[in-house]
Amino acid sequence: MAAFSKEEYGQEEGLLGESQDQGRKQQRQQSSRKWRTITLVSLLGAFALFVYFAKGSQCNRPPSHVTTQPVTIQPDLPVASPLDRSKRSSHHEHACNTVDGGYQCNSSLSHKWGQYSPYFSLSDESAISDEVPHGCQITFAQVISRHGARFPSAKKSKGYAALVKSIQANATSYKGNTEFIRSYNYTMGGDDLVPFGVNQMVNSGTKFYQRYAALAKKAVPFIRISDSERVVASGVNFIKGFQKAKLNDKHANHRQSSPKVDVLISEESGTNNTLNHSEICAKFEKSELGDEVEEKYIAIFVPPIRARLEANLPGIKLEDSDVISLMDICPFDTVSQTSDASKLSPFCDLFTQDEWNQYDYLQSLGKYYGYGAGNPLGPTQGVGLVNELIARLTHTPVVDNTSTNRTLDAPGAATFPLNYTMYADFTHDNGMIPFFFALGLYNGTSPLSLTKAQSTKETDGFSSSWTVPFGARAYVEMMQCRRDPEPLVRVLVNDRVVPLHGCPVDKLGRCRRRDFVKGLTFARSGGDWPQCYE
Repeated sequence: MAAFSKEEYGQEEGLLGESQDQGRKQQRQQSSRKWRTITLVSLLGAFALFVYFAKGSQCNRPPSHVTTQPVTIQPDLPVASPLDRSKRSSHHEHACNTVDGGYQCNSSLSHKWGQYSPYFSLSDESAISDEVPHGCQITFAQVISRHGARFPSAKKSKGYAALVKSIQANATSYKGNTEFIRSYNYTMGGDDLVPFGVNQMVNSGTKFYQRYAALAKKAVPFIRISDSERVVASGVNFIKGFQKAKLNDKHANHRQSSPKVDVLISEESGTNNTLNHSEICAKFEKSELGDEVEEKYIAIFVPPIRARLEANLPGIKLEDSDVISLMDICPFDTVSQTSDASKLSPFCDLFTQDEWNQYDYLQSLGKYYGYGAGNPLGPTQGVGLVNELIARLTHTPVVDNTSTNRTLDAPGAATFPLNYTMYADFTHDNGMIPFFFALGLYNGTSPLSLTKAQSTKETDGFSSSWTVPFGARAYVEMMQCRRDPEPLVRVLVNDRVVPLHGCPVDKLGRCRRRDFVKGLTFARSGGDWPQCYE
C-alpha cells in the first residue's frame, strides 16, 4: 500500500470505499498468588480499587467486592546516567526510552529480540500515517496492552543461573568475547516487573492520554486487568502516567476522579478470562505445536553457533537449548540492569546480527504456531475478547459462548459498562496474539516458513517483536468524519496502522463500523470453540 504524506493525509475526508481490501503455555497462577496480587494493588495504588473476582467456567455466583485504601504513589524512578549507555547506541545524546518512540537504543539488536524486545514505535514502518485524519474526531479508544519488561519466568531464571554456573565450573579458558562470563554474577529474579518495565508502563499511560487527549481530558477510562502480579503492576503504572499527563493538561477536567483498576480477572485454571487463556479449551492447552516448530527451527540454525561457543569455551558441552538460553539472557539482562535499559548486556555480543535475525524469527514461529493462525485453535482463544470489543463499539450486550465470564459481562453489570468512550485492558503476549488473529489483522499473512527466516515484508507485518514486545499496545479507535455519517474503525499495533480485513477498507486502513462488525464472522460465530472438547 502506498504511503501518504502528511499533506495528502490532511486532505482526507470520506475516502471509504476507494480501495478494497512461546514457546510453552504460561503456567497458571495459584490461589496464593491472587492474594499476593491484591496486596500489590494495595501498595501501588493511588486510588481506591473496586475489585471483582469471579471463579469457575460458568461464573454463576456474584463477584465478591474488595475495597482497598488509597495510598501515595512513590516518585518516579531515577533515570540511569547516559554514561552507562552502550557505545553501539545511535542515541548517545538522547534517552533510550521515550514516550513517543519507545526503546530505540541498540535498535539493530534490541528490535530483534522477539517478544523480549522492549516496545518500540512502528510509526516509521507504517505505510499509512497514524495521525487522526483532518475532518475526523476520535469518539472511542480502546488499548489492549502487554505488561512491561520483566525478569525471566521463575523456572527459566533458575535454568539460566544454573547454565552460567555450569559454564564457570567447567570452562578451562575464555576465548574471544566470552571473558566476561568468568566473573559474571547472575542476580535476576523471576516473573516480576523490573524498574525499566515500570517506566515503560508510565510512558504508555502518558502516550495514551496524549494521543487521545480530546477524549481523555474529559473522560476516565474503564480498566480491566488479568490478575498476575506483573500485569497488575503494569496497569497501575499505566494509570500513573495517564493521570499525571491529565493533571499537566490545563484544559482537562481535573475534578474527575483518577482512573482505577475496575476489574481484576482471575487467571486460576478453569476460570473464564478473555484476557488470558486459562485451560478451559482443553484441546488447545494440550497442543505442543508451537514448541515442536521451534525445536525444528532451532536444529536448523543453532548447531554452528553451539560449535563456536564450545570452541571459545573449552571444557564445556552445550545443548542447542543452552544456546537459546544464552541468547535469552541478553534481553533480560539488558532490561534489568538499569531503569532505562541503557546498558547493553555483554551476552548480546556473543552473537552476530544474522543470528539475532534468526532468533527473532524463531520467536515469531513460536507465537504464530503456538497462539496464532498456525495453530488450529489459536485464533479461537481470542474470540471472546473480540466479541467484548464488538459490544463496546456498538453499545450492545456481549454475545459469546466461548471464554467470556458470564457474570462479569452480564447485561447491565457494573463490571462491563457500555457507556465509556475509553477502555484499557492489560494482559500477556499470549493473550494478545489470539486476539489479533481472531480480529483478522493478519489474514494476509501466509503460513510462516518452517525452514527459512522471512522478513516482516514477507509476513505482512507479523513478527513477535512487531506485535507483542514488552509493553506492547494495540489501539482500536473509532472516529466520526464530516463526510460520512457512519463511524469508522481502525487498528494500530505499536503505532503501525494495520489495514482491516473482511470489510470494505479505505486507503487509510479503516472500515465503517457496521461493515467491520459484519466482517468479524469468525468471532461472532464462536470460532472453532466446539473443537476444544473433541
